[in-house]
Amino acid sequence: MADRVHPSAKPAAAATTNGATAAATTTATANGAPTTAFPAANGTPTKPQLYRPYRPQPPKRRRRRPRCSLCCCCFWTILLLLFVALLAAIAGAALYVLYHPHRPAFSLSSLRTNALNLTTASDGSASRLTTLFNLTLISKNPNSHTFTFFYDPFLVSLSSASGSVFLGNGSIPAFASYPKNQTTLRAVASGSTEDVDAESVAALRSDLKRKNGLALEIRMDTKVRVKAGGRKSKKVGIRVVCSGIKGVSAPKDKNATVVADVADSRCKVDLLIKIWRFTF
Repeated sequence: MADRVHPSAKPAAAATTNGATAAATTTATANGAPTTAFPAANGTPTKPQLYRPYRPQPPKRRRRRPRCSLCCCCFWTILLLLFVALLAAIAGAALYVLYHPHRPAFSLSSLRTNALNLTTASDGSASRLTTLFNLTLISKNPNSHTFTFFYDPFLVSLSSASGSVFLGNGSIPAFASYPKNQTTLRAVASGSTEDVDAESVAALRSDLKRKNGLALEIRMDTKVRVKAGGRKSKKVGIRVVCSGIKGVSAPKDKNATVVADVADSRCKVDLLIKIWRFTF
């Protein structure tokens, strides 16, 4: 009886191409990263490919703009403004030397009181003040040539020197004041206050009993435009305040008038500077 021979297990044959054995070879690099070499089509092993782990790159920093450009811009802007201011100052000095301009002048010629009645109710609950004044003012243009002043209508208000009691208001029409010329202005100021507070009544009665009478102040607000040659400026607000008026008292008769003492009166002219809602 013949024995059966069983073939032994053989390793799987490697695939060959053109008689050459192609096999994938894995090696390790010096840093421990594995590399794999794959056979080429003709059986020649290719150069091992190195696989390195991905490392994220840090974000790039934005370069800041140098501060020099901003500083240079501010420097040249300030320098330009100073240069313009210098030119304006030189032009103003030249005009002043050539023309020597003067501000307008005002004076109070007379003030007459036609009515100054203060009545109080029997129970003392309310007081009424009725006034009527006639005033004459003189406007002067002291400039010898070139400058002409054009005034808008004046708003005139009268009050006690302390400013605690309002006495009346009025107006003066618009006019022009030419060089080396003076203009006479007349105005009527009146007031009728129905309910005067007790403090104002007491102050007014005390002033009227004085020997020199009531001290009064006149305030006039308007706008003026200056013409120099063929050029006109923009309108500028001015305020004329006349103080030092004495001897104001109530007439003893309805048809009588009281002439105030205006010998020591002085009128001051100031510019009105308006910023937003405030006037200085």
